[in-house]
Amino acid sequence: ATMYGAGYTNVYDTYLSPQEYKGIEFRLSRESIRMTKLFDGNVSTQSFFQANLSYTKNRAETSNAFAGLVNWNYGLHYQFRINEHLKFLAGGMGELNGGFIYNLRNSNNPASAKAYINLAASGMIIYNFKIKRYPMTLRYQLNLPLLGVMFSPDHQQTYYEIFTLGNTDNIIRFTSLHNQPSARQMLSVDFPVRYSKMRFSYLCDIQQSHLNGLRTHTYSHIFMVGFVKTLYRIRSKD
Repeated sequence: ATMYGAGYTNVYDTYLSPQEYKGIEFRLSRESIRMTKLFDGNVSTQSFFQANLSYTKNRAETSNAFAGLVNWNYGLHYQFRINEHLKFLAGGMGELNGGFIYNLRNSNNPASAKAYINLAASGMIIYNFKIKRYPMTLRYQLNLPLLGVMFSPDHQQTYYEIFTLGNTDNIIRFTSLHNQPSARQMLSVDFPVRYSKMRFSYLCDIQQSHLNGLRTHTYSHIFMVGFVKTLYRIRSKD
């Protein structure tokens, strides 16, 4: 599946400003799910890539900021087939995240770098149904980071101190639910259009952290549309 979308975002980073910045976000994603031979063919792999870019303003409209993030997930899910229409998937994922926030008003510390790795619990519900004879697929997915590491400067520590003077103490921190309560949720529906299959989806991406005296969050609500391709492997009888 390849998806394109836009929506609302709320960006907050006390390293740059004590104010929230709100605006529009554009996002694209690429997803691939494949069945494996593990556990009698009941385990699937999921590769999910996302990239987003946002343009935001503070409440007083005196400053603007750009923000971007690239995210790649790779996971394994065991599929519990309840019946021919419904199945539950449960497993884990590894997440890589890298990005930035650039505040157009700041002159001393104009940018904040984002880099973190997570191990996340992941679950899905997939329901196939028909409206009259029209087949549709409804899916909900939740990814919940449990453990990870994150780059974070200390409060009032500049990047000049880190990368030029070599003051790197305490900039890599272990994270869990207590200091990085985050979640990615997606609700989607697939339906055929002539010889193609389309997907409409809503993505709720909640990323938060509280490290080294700094608080950050990015709340994104994105509506996406794209196309889905289903590929089948033809096996030889020989």
